[in-house]
Amino acid sequence: MKVKQQVKDCLVKEGSRFRLAQRPTLIKSAYTSPEHYEEKMAAYRAELSAHQNLLFAHGRYSLLLIFQGMDTSGKDGAIKEVMAGVNPQSSQVHSFKSPSQEELRHDYLWRSHRYFPERGFIGIFNRSYYEEVLIARVDPEVLKQQNLPKELASSKRLWKERFSDIINMEDYLYRNGTRVVKFFLHISMGEQKKRILARIDDPKKSWKVSRADIDGRLKWRAYQKANEECLRATSRSKAPWYVIPADDKKTARLIISKVIVETLKALPLAYPSVDAARTQELNSLRRQLLKEKR
Repeated sequence: MKVKQQVKDCLVKEGSRFRLAQRPTLIKSAYTSPEHYEEKMAAYRAELSAHQNLLFAHGRYSLLLIFQGMDTSGKDGAIKEVMAGVNPQSSQVHSFKSPSQEELRHDYLWRSHRYFPERGFIGIFNRSYYEEVLIARVDPEVLKQQNLPKELASSKRLWKERFSDIINMEDYLYRNGTRVVKFFLHISMGEQKKRILARIDDPKKSWKVSRADIDGRLKWRAYQKANEECLRATSRSKAPWYVIPADDKKTARLIISKVIVETLKALPLAYPSVDAARTQELNSLRRQLLKEKR
């Protein structure tokens, strides 16, 4: 199956009766060998680098990439591998860990606003404001830490209202030139178990394993339900969700790469035009340099 078709299959269509359980965690490989994978990744990196340069030079649009998924779903590795060819001078990566006390004293979207990419930049969120309708929903203690007024914290409309907040915010970003693309790395419970055990046995990765990884497995169904409702409610044509089969890390990375490249290609980007005054200035600088004896 071609990556283009795989991308289409991963999209959560706006208004669809999306079911996470009906989306596969493993699909036919998008590569035929390790060498073929490296060849395709190199091509995507070259395209991404070229379009990033154009995005920066154009200076009117920005791109925000959001990565969500269960622990060990491959968010860190995907970001590292896919974005390997990106210029760090015009990209920004932020990982959303547990909120600080300062962040908890503000509204739940406050800490995200500070990290939205500026025009010409690619912003990457490893986890994001979507944790506020996922972890905060599954774990009551997380919501309790936010110190909301009691009548709001206990409202039956809390999560629908938060979905609405997020949709409105992403619409606002779109109207200001920021394109938002969201990836949910969809991993099976069995594959997650294998990856946790592999980390435990690897001295270079065992430090990543914590009790939270196991606790998350105990709440697997609750997280799947929360993820499903979130993806269904917040996937829009202007800020789409892609559910990426993540049991095969390499195929996942190729699909993600394709989505990012196609998103940038769809923007009306161009290098700044050179008018008569600028042409005259450049010619003057050329003459000045040619006069130098060194």
